[in-house]
Amino acid sequence: MIKSVLPQIINQHVAGERCHWRLFISDNLAFFDGHFPEQAVLPGVTQLDWAVKLGCDAFGYRANVATLEVLKFQQLILPNTYVDLVIEHQPQKSKLIFSYSDGDKRFASGRIVLNGTKHDERVS
Repeated sequence: MIKSVLPQIINQHVAGERCHWRLFISDNLAFFDGHFPEQAVLPGVTQLDWAVKLGCDAFGYRANVATLEVLKFQQLILPNTYVDLVIEHQPQKSKLIFSYSDGDKRFASGRIVLNGTKHDERVS
């Protein structure tokens, strides 16, 4: 089992309910091992894990996903690639809308619906 590790964060910018990260997806990340032998590809589950972790941290949620909506993986993320992860927060719905891209190239997108519990709220 691979322990969850974030990629290298080149920079981060927060503006209201929107957060943008520039990430470098290094070829030495363990996620590439065995996925796939002919051409290493960053797994979609890893992309989702990073969006949940970074989004929940940025907007103060516990990482407790209720459901996922409209997940799309349009293009493969290969080793040694720079990508932009943008997450928009919809606080009234406890929802994070994410997308991975680089310029006009879209890699993945979707919506993460959280159970609504913020770090500063008590869980009964």
